[in-house]
Amino acid sequence: MAKAISEQALEDVVVAELGKSGYVQRQTSAYDKALCLDAGPLMDFIQATQAKEWTKFVTQHGESARQAFLKRVAQAVETDGIVTVLRQGVKANGCKFRLAYFQPETSRNPETEKLFLANQFSVIRQVRYSEKTDHSLDVVLFLNGLPLFTCELKNPLNGQDVKDAITQYKHTRDPRETLFLHGRCVAHFAVDPFLAYMTTQLKGKDTFFLPFNMGHGEGKNKGAGNPSPKLGDGFSTSYLWRDIWTKDRVLELMQYFVQDVRDYDESGKLKRMVIFPRYHQLSAVRTLVGDARAKGPGQDYLIQHSAGSGKSNSIGWLAHRLASLHGSDDKRVFDSVIVVTDRVALDRQLSQTVSSFEQTAGLVVHVGSGKELMEALESGKQVIITTLQKFPVVLEHVRKMEDQWRKAQSDPNAPKPKFYKPEGHRFALVLDEAHSSQGGEASKEMRQTLKDDDADDTISPAEMAAADQAARGKLETVSTFAFTATPKEWTLELFGRKNPAAAEGEPQFVPFDLYSMRQAIEEGFILNVLDNYISYHVSWTLTKKIKEDPKYDPNKASKLLTRFVNEDPKTIREKVAIICEHLDSKVLDEINGRGRAMLVTSSRQNAVTFKLEVDKYLEAQGLKWKSIVAFSGTVSDEETKKEYTETGLNGFPDAQTAAKFETEPYRLLIVANKFQTGFDQPLLHTMYVDKTFTGVAAVQTLSRLNRTTKDKDATCVLDFVTGNPDRVKEAFSRYYGETSLKSATDPNDLYKIESKLKQHGFFFPADIETFAAAYYVARPTQDKIYAALKPIVARVECATPDDQKQFRANLGKYVDLYSFLGQIIKFTDADLEQLFQFCRYLLKLIPPAPEDQPRELKRFVEVDTIKLRKSQVEVYPERDKGTLEVKEDGPGGQPPQPPLPEPLSEILKRLNERFGTDITGPAAEEFIEILETKLNADEGLAASFAVNTAENARLTFDHKVRDHVQDMIDTNFKFYKQINDKPEFAEFLNDLLFDRYTERKTGCSGANSDS
Repeated sequence: MAKAISEQALEDVVVAELGKSGYVQRQTSAYDKALCLDAGPLMDFIQATQAKEWTKFVTQHGESARQAFLKRVAQAVETDGIVTVLRQGVKANGCKFRLAYFQPETSRNPETEKLFLANQFSVIRQVRYSEKTDHSLDVVLFLNGLPLFTCELKNPLNGQDVKDAITQYKHTRDPRETLFLHGRCVAHFAVDPFLAYMTTQLKGKDTFFLPFNMGHGEGKNKGAGNPSPKLGDGFSTSYLWRDIWTKDRVLELMQYFVQDVRDYDESGKLKRMVIFPRYHQLSAVRTLVGDARAKGPGQDYLIQHSAGSGKSNSIGWLAHRLASLHGSDDKRVFDSVIVVTDRVALDRQLSQTVSSFEQTAGLVVHVGSGKELMEALESGKQVIITTLQKFPVVLEHVRKMEDQWRKAQSDPNAPKPKFYKPEGHRFALVLDEAHSSQGGEASKEMRQTLKDDDADDTISPAEMAAADQAARGKLETVSTFAFTATPKEWTLELFGRKNPAAAEGEPQFVPFDLYSMRQAIEEGFILNVLDNYISYHVSWTLTKKIKEDPKYDPNKASKLLTRFVNEDPKTIREKVAIICEHLDSKVLDEINGRGRAMLVTSSRQNAVTFKLEVDKYLEAQGLKWKSIVAFSGTVSDEETKKEYTETGLNGFPDAQTAAKFETEPYRLLIVANKFQTGFDQPLLHTMYVDKTFTGVAAVQTLSRLNRTTKDKDATCVLDFVTGNPDRVKEAFSRYYGETSLKSATDPNDLYKIESKLKQHGFFFPADIETFAAAYYVARPTQDKIYAALKPIVARVECATPDDQKQFRANLGKYVDLYSFLGQIIKFTDADLEQLFQFCRYLLKLIPPAPEDQPRELKRFVEVDTIKLRKSQVEVYPERDKGTLEVKEDGPGGQPPQPPLPEPLSEILKRLNERFGTDITGPAAEEFIEILETKLNADEGLAASFAVNTAENARLTFDHKVRDHVQDMIDTNFKFYKQINDKPEFAEFLNDLLFDRYTERKTGCSGANSDS
């Protein structure tokens, strides 16, 4: 029984399973401690696969050939690393030896297949690896006598688990031992029956182990860990020895995934890092490649991988696998792989990542212009990296190459394109951060209707429109691999995996592969930014300064007045005091004294105001740290007539903002629509939010905090916007697990919008015909297109602002919906295509109507009271909210009907009820005066305050307030009812009374000192 629960029992299982897949078990005495290899399998492999080269080597060295060769191999591994040696082999005295043969891409060379099968796999238990100690490793795996993986196994039934294995590696495995030198082995695994962890470098107590687990659960509920095994089917970690460590998988890892990356830091010091894929990266790339091999081009794949998933490496591995991928017919599946990123900064980062995996010189090309892109496509470059801005150009060039190929096929005399293949050209598009813009917007801009110089003017506009419509839609020669952490509805429908057999109520579109936010958090690759979420409720009251009571649209007036309060100097100064005090006392010391914070504002004007107020506060308080602001363009102050820019306020070029933020004394970054996406700064610890959050924007902005780094184990959010916590919870719930789409877009929605456009009465069939005659010609000109649309623009300008707004909204909906549906549906109605181009150009000539807001309201009202009250809130994503639904009537949905105008007094009353407290007027002042008299005369309260901290005294104070209010119920029932019915009002009143009582007793404010 004791043996059944020992580590040896787990070793027995592992070694037996490896034996089934072709591993040979060797004795521990076979391991050469000095040379760090097992000579037997190595020599067998060399003599079996490279007999002629070995004979040549023996001729030079005679009887010492064996030992000389082994020493040369050991020396090469020590110098170049095991990864490089296995890939490139070793040279010795004019001889070159391969130390491994990898799986050939095709079956055309049987000899290469034989060499691949000749690789020698072995395993040794209880390896005595040290010449100094008697320590041993549980299991070591070898390829051709060279150690690849070491493993410590633990059995919880014996009182130890994977954590003990990690501790053992950190504290009893000397990283100076030959076997543990960086690059000598590929990876070290800590394993128990339930979990697995691995590292590529032992650094004593600083060793960092990464989880190497499959994930537990399905879809929305997938988190960290491993699936529970079926009874009698091994352990939860059996996938290691049944899959990852099998012969074919190990050689695949070494050929395509594991990388020994070397680079120099700013000081010129060589940095070296062995990169080993995490389980989800390995699984995703393998699955995608397998499906692409089986199905060929013309497929779409959506990969929902959370922040912290190592997306750049995943894209790099995938791009290289696709570039060399061959199908069952031994032909290349794709001629070129085009990697498209959404931001220039990420483009540079991804280019470096992909290029670092390059094994063949010239395999990867980074294009910076349309001309370079076309040259790369025409010359058949295998991996092409470009930006989203060139995505329409990519599709345009791909389509142009298809046209050239068709002409060459049908007409022997037609010129052949530079890169010509009889079977056509096939491409893989790998999209970084795929969103609907990469489908709809890029498709909008893509212009198949760009006419060739020899276009035939005799073709009618209807025929040309039909040709354009036919050319729209999915390219059968292109497969798209779209990566995103936050897929939108149209992203799922365009790239997601279709499930036509889905039962009623089940999603019809799901990601092809998932690495969820929940799993990334639970595995420790990102931090949970919602763990420490503090919401500040801003209480305020407005008073009317005029005798008249004009009527306004309540929604517009409420929106303007709320913004009026938020932009009021009194409000901003209150927030600035809280932000600066919190940052100074709570953030500066975080991350070993390197903590930084970001303030997200609602507008560029607000960003400027906050920057100026923060600087004033820092100077007044004598604080040494500084703030930086980030916004685009120029902000003009209407009152002072001053103009502000990011460069002017910061004192250095805006291109340096991100880099400066990482240096002293800059600790606060104030932003307005900049640095809210794609900004990876691990030193960012806290975010102050003064902007309404919804949907993807909430997730992407708050996720700026989630990057991990040494000494960073938590984050903090201070939110000053009422309602944001609920909106943030809803947004994160969509992307916490798997995000899916319930149903497809109804193509008939397009006809509904078309009908609404016609109902406006701004254009008629004759107008579309006139436009088509100007547009669908060999060489369309702007003046003729403008002349065709000018009468419609004039009619629109004569309409009411509401009609203009509705018409422009419907134009946008039609353009967006048609450009999206055109990618997934083969329309045969050329009228839809003509209307699309008509709407697309008309939309450019009708500017958005100015926001009709009653701006004079700012002169009619004033802020009476303002108070900020904080509360810790629980913002935990729900796990069953990831199924999205297509919005009716296109992407924007149906706009709500405007409400009837209301008197200003009623609007103020409702706003004050929601955001403030009704404690103004003579009756309120009398009530507070009586209550304060009672509190001042209360000896028990005074005694409690004298012997307790302010926090403990507050508990007594709140009880005393309730008691005294209860005594006043008969004479002040109105206020008693308001306190009893409205907890927010009661809390506000208690705060006010406590501050005043504290100030009288001590001369300082308790609430302010506590914040």
